[in-house]
Amino acid sequence: MRVDYLPTKTSDEPALSPMLQQADLAWASHPASADYAPRYDAGPNHAKQEQRGAGSKAPVGGALKRCCDVAIAGTALLVMAPMMIAIALLIVVTMGRPILFSQKRLGFGRRAFSCLKFRTMVPDAQERLVKYLSQDPQAAKTWEETQKLQNDPRITWLGHVLRKTSLDELPQLINVMRGEMSCIGPRPVLAEELERYGPYSGDYAAAKPGLTGMWQVSGRSRTSYAYRVKCDRYYVRRWSLALDLIIILRTLPALLRFEDTA
Repeated sequence: MRVDYLPTKTSDEPALSPMLQQADLAWASHPASADYAPRYDAGPNHAKQEQRGAGSKAPVGGALKRCCDVAIAGTALLVMAPMMIAIALLIVVTMGRPILFSQKRLGFGRRAFSCLKFRTMVPDAQERLVKYLSQDPQAAKTWEETQKLQNDPRITWLGHVLRKTSLDELPQLINVMRGEMSCIGPRPVLAEELERYGPYSGDYAAAKPGLTGMWQVSGRSRTSYAYRVKCDRYYVRRWSLALDLIIILRTLPALLRFEDTA
């Protein structure tokens, strides 16, 4: 019997595309689907779910997905090199150094790695965040729920442009070439964020974090963190090259809808 764990939306969240709905129905009839159908709610399977990915020798997709990552990321680095150099120069002129921002995130098997981005924030970003949240209770609540802010006081004007267009994430192509990330996968999380996945943290740890993914093309900043977790679980348990292709095809339109980026 099929257990339904297709990401569902609340009233303020976007629905998944009909293509993904059809992919879910197709997977439900696959013999292997029974191996990837633990329930959302609490139950005796939770301890087993927590360990998913912890002892895996290879991330979701294995060597095939890795070959695709190297081909795509390598080509993208060559094509985007002039733009990346131009962005680096703009950052130096408008904000000074450093050009890149490096932050520890968790990847496959819960291993920490340095996730790279173009710097988009002021030097005293943490101090500004603390002060802003202490003065705005509604913003503090939003930050607690989503780890995002509508009017983030830490971000510079150039930073806003880079984030709206997702150009700040271009250095993560280097992370992909290093083998720390994938072109498609769950959004890379901080160590403390993984607690939000609860008994499903093993699902996150079973895949490499991605430059883009199901959550990024399914509403992103307009969704709750719980919906993000559902999207990541769905992707890990339903992975296929066809699903990756669907996400790639939906990434560009999502980027062009600037309100979906952050």
